[in-house]
Amino acid sequence: MQSPWRERSAVFHDQAADYDKWFDDSLLFAIELAAVRELQTPLADPKIEVGVGPGRFARDLQVPIGVDPALAPLKLAQARNIKVVQAIGEQLPFAGESAGSVFILFTLCFLVEPVQVLSECHRILRPGGHLVLGMVPAAGAWGKALQAKKEKNHPFYRHASFYQAGQVASWLQEAGFAVKESRSSLFQEPKELREMEHSRPGLDGKAGFCLLVGEKR
Repeated sequence: MQSPWRERSAVFHDQAADYDKWFDDSLLFAIELAAVRELQTPLADPKIEVGVGPGRFARDLQVPIGVDPALAPLKLAQARNIKVVQAIGEQLPFAGESAGSVFILFTLCFLVEPVQVLSECHRILRPGGHLVLGMVPAAGAWGKALQAKKEKNHPFYRHASFYQAGQVASWLQEAGFAVKESRSSLFQEPKELREMEHSRPGLDGKAGFCLLVGEKR
């Protein structure tokens, strides 16, 4: 029997090239990347992305280290000059208090044990370090569209779980973080996405993309 994380990561290994091509000329990617860049919190080095995939976000955000359980996307990230580590977020292979900033972008919904991953991020961060967490809120139009894909057994989303933004904020606090900043973006609905958007301060559960920045207490 496959372990849960191996089962979830298999599709990203098997279809890595197709997933990577999705980013090419993607307005959705541009909107999400802009939202991360619009964060005001100073983010210290060294930076690590958990769930780095093919390394598109890490490269453009200048995050030099990436972790992922799926091997094929890591090879693509490595070709983008990311130092890659094959591992799961529940067991990060880094020493305690060794990271300045950790990013989890679009990985939360695929995690087997999301609360454990947040605790692991807290462990490896230095005191005062930050976790940047990007998510698709369950209550928004994009969350509902992805939930519909899950229910139709979409290969990428059949194992995904979508959460309310407030629930994730509570998880961060329980894991030892103080939420210092939040931003929301992607207010165009999936079938109406036509123009560039910029993020707004605050956490809006109806948005398609929300960012929370947790500071290690």
